[in-house]
Amino acid sequence: MPEPARTPRGSARASLRALTDRVEAATPPGRDRALDALRGLAILGVVLGHWLVTALVTDSGTLRAESPLGHLPEFTPVSWVFQTLAVFFLVGGYVAARGHAAARARGEGHGRWIAARLRRLFRPVVPLLAVWTAATAVMLGCGVPWQTLHTLGKLVLSPLWFLLVLAALTAATPLVARIHPLWPLAVVLHVDVVRFGFDGPEALGWLNLPAGWLVPYCLGTLLARRGPLTRGAAWALLLGGAAATGLLVAFAGYPGSMVGVPGAPVSNLNPPTLAAVSFGLAQSGAALLLLGPLRRVLRRPAAWAAVALLNLCAMTVFLWHQTAMIAVTAGGLLAAGFLGHGPLTGLHTVPDGYGWVLARLGWLPLFGCALAVCGAAFHAYERNTARRARPSVRRPGVREEARRA
Repeated sequence: MPEPARTPRGSARASLRALTDRVEAATPPGRDRALDALRGLAILGVVLGHWLVTALVTDSGTLRAESPLGHLPEFTPVSWVFQTLAVFFLVGGYVAARGHAAARARGEGHGRWIAARLRRLFRPVVPLLAVWTAATAVMLGCGVPWQTLHTLGKLVLSPLWFLLVLAALTAATPLVARIHPLWPLAVVLHVDVVRFGFDGPEALGWLNLPAGWLVPYCLGTLLARRGPLTRGAAWALLLGGAAATGLLVAFAGYPGSMVGVPGAPVSNLNPPTLAAVSFGLAQSGAALLLLGPLRRVLRRPAAWAAVALLNLCAMTVFLWHQTAMIAVTAGGLLAAGFLGHGPLTGLHTVPDGYGWVLARLGWLPLFGCALAVCGAAFHAYERNTARRARPSVRRPGVREEARRA
């Protein structure tokens, strides 16, 4: 008897089930899936944070960047949820320390290990720079104002500082893995005391760029060496970091926002301040407390498949999410001009009211669609890097990509 024809819904379910089964079968038994989940949550936090607190405002034929946090300070807690960089460095330090130890056990030299890690970080950057170099040349030829080019270039290129810092810390893993997190924390404290307490030079603050992110990175390497923290220690990090941040904001004059706000006299991120570092310690404590629940949830193949697939394109998502927002903004500007419509609320208008916030939430799905297009076009650069890192694997596919996730 012939089998009954599958409905489109049934066929889609079967395909999803097959995909989750393949990812599950390809995952090494000892892989800590919760770390991948933390990395995925950090990626989503950065993307949604940038999309929610960055506005490209049309002004006399130019585009300039503004933040709703500058006009609506009551939304400052949004920055506490979506500024997740400390989690990146925590996971990065742990994974790098474990990876370097495993490479040494295999007899692999430090130079080869570093080259493979840096290739995975920077190869996906090449198409981004190529596309934006070409786009900038076209815009210059079309007479686009310099202020607009500066605004767009800053949005696209500013996330690359993260990769540069992460690359430097990764290359120095054998050295920094021996450093206790309290040492870079002490550097940040002293820099801020001189900078803010004694009116020291602003340039001194840039010492905190490596030192500030060394704190969660060294915490990750410490966990890789000595094993997980107790729940009590994780709670102490969370509550102590949160209390310190609250005191610094309430009594020491630090900004409440954990992201930069255009026009603000001080930014907690540019360069990192003591408040940003203490907030990162609180985030690290929360992340460590989440490990157990995440491990339980990720025993489900469907949940793990979603996390694994996000991690497979993590670099692509990180590098292209600002381009996706810019593409939708520019497309909306062109469409509005063609139709004789004014600036579109939530896309081109000043973010100074609740109407802008509601409208921006409505634009997020379009940003996501544009990011999906970018991912489809450029994810091959990230995938090919993972394949090159494993020349001994004969069949490219889900197995080595799940190991890479």
